[in-house]
Amino acid sequence: MSDNLLTVKNLKTYFFTASGVSKAVDGVSFALNKGETMGIVGESGSGKSVTASSIIRLLPKIGKIVEGEINFEGRQILDLNKKELLNFRGKDIAVIFQDPMTSLDPVFKIGSQMVEMICAHQDVSKEEARKMAVEALKKVGIPQPEKRMDSYPYELSGGMCQRVIIAMAVCCKPKMIIADEPTTALDVTVQAQVLELLQELQDEMDTSILLITHNLGVVWKMCDTVMVMYAGKTVEYARSERLYEKPLHPYTWGLLDSMPKLSDTVKGELKAIPGVPPDLRLTGQCCNFYNRCPYATEICSKEVPPLLEVEEGHFVACHRQNQQEKLVRGEVNANE
Repeated sequence: MSDNLLTVKNLKTYFFTASGVSKAVDGVSFALNKGETMGIVGESGSGKSVTASSIIRLLPKIGKIVEGEINFEGRQILDLNKKELLNFRGKDIAVIFQDPMTSLDPVFKIGSQMVEMICAHQDVSKEEARKMAVEALKKVGIPQPEKRMDSYPYELSGGMCQRVIIAMAVCCKPKMIIADEPTTALDVTVQAQVLELLQELQDEMDTSILLITHNLGVVWKMCDTVMVMYAGKTVEYARSERLYEKPLHPYTWGLLDSMPKLSDTVKGELKAIPGVPPDLRLTGQCCNFYNRCPYATEICSKEVPPLLEVEEGHFVACHRQNQQEKLVRGEVNANE
């Protein structure tokens, strides 16, 4: 029996606007195993959140999945009807959004929102649902959970609201949690607490996690596998330890080089990747990273590089990284 919980193949999600078609996700493929954590990293606008929204089919009106497959435990998510989809969200897959202060309705008490969600996905009475909600709040470390059930979101701190969101996510014991930058709006201390909480709940419930983040340090701590995205495409995909030990794509090198290091003895400016990401309405004709890559050659400006398995379990989309050619990090580009 396969250990795959979620398999995404050649996913393409486009936004149809008055100014043109924006290829937000353009041919992404990956697999998430049961009980594992996968990280998706990349700059803002690389397609991370749109990939997550496509999995649960929660897109704006201008967004449409034009191609691909999303398989969850043998079920094709793109074939689910509206009723099946509502049951799928929350019960099988739960989502933790970026900003906890806007994820909760400010005019309803915490308890009523949790009870409504539990009753929507489980055949229990409101009294039973309330008990389950209190237990979930206790599990995520919220003091006086019975009292907090009668609080409004604005009466809680950002960290406490994020704990409430996590409690709501685990109430129905989902098989998978999508955590979309769950620590962005929190201070460093609370970030560490939230990440530790997610790991504890994963160990307890054997839940898979799809973690979207900008923080490569969080990926190292949390994730078993990692997918690096750029301009709607996967540029590198590998086990986390392998990607940190031997990254192969120039964009991944740029992300790693831009991280500040505590071990640095000489203070200086942080390294940055020069240039800006391409217009997603104009991609698909060449390597999307071509205009920013110091290692680019002529073929990079003419053809889209395929995502190839250059080592076992290590996939890279780069014309200069394949079975025949190995690009060396830091080498001088002969074409410059």
